[in-house]
Amino acid sequence: MHPLALVTGASSGIGRAFARRLADDGYDVIAVGRRADRLDALAAEQRTGTIRPLVADLATEDGIATVAAATADLDLLINNAGVAHYMPLADLPAEKAREIVLVKELAPTLLTRAALPGMLDRGRGTVITVAGMIAFSGPAPHSVLPRRAVYAGALAHAVAFSQTLAAEVEGSGVRVQVLCPGIVATEFHERQGFDASAVPRMSAEDVVTASLRGLELGEVVCAPGVEDTGLLDTVFRADLAAFGGQSVEPASRYRS
Repeated sequence: MHPLALVTGASSGIGRAFARRLADDGYDVIAVGRRADRLDALAAEQRTGTIRPLVADLATEDGIATVAAATADLDLLINNAGVAHYMPLADLPAEKAREIVLVKELAPTLLTRAALPGMLDRGRGTVITVAGMIAFSGPAPHSVLPRRAVYAGALAHAVAFSQTLAAEVEGSGVRVQVLCPGIVATEFHERQGFDASAVPRMSAEDVVTASLRGLELGEVVCAPGVEDTGLLDTVFRADLAAFGGQSVEPASRYRS
């Protein structure tokens, strides 16, 4: 029996690259997306392994439930689905803000929650959640990046969620990774009306290769474009130092 993987957002970009790579590697793949025509084309084009389309909209609770029902026997869950709503919070329509939270926070949480018990019972399994380097951009001044508070917050959630989950399941045989690429050569920016063709970008296939190699290296946070992993270690040590530096008394700067 072949191992079973489920990839959300599989109709294009990183998700499509994951689905094809995993099928090549011998997985039976459940490819989730909103566009049936693209999923059908992906399945028809694949010459090795098996790709089975599952049409669902993870911006709806019914869509999340449909996909969650397919997770019981998974060996690998790829939470990749995304939405491209880049704008400041005051300009972001409420329905788009809700879509970001559903697709990038609620769906990965509930799909992981559905898949995890079976993985723990079997003593094996992997959960990869695709975020991005924007997760680390919060301290940047206004001049550095266009502001996108909801999107950046959702990606930062994926980092903290995955790090904490990795600690929860330590020693169980279940692996957890959050994948944080930078700018990737996909349709993502085009759907926002941005022409990124002149910007150096990593290929989706290279992102997938880095993710799978990162699993072998035991990385919980995989940043494919960051050569010096000491930079990430510095961030995480500072996080823990701040967490451990708290007191039950207000800090002196808050006392008159």
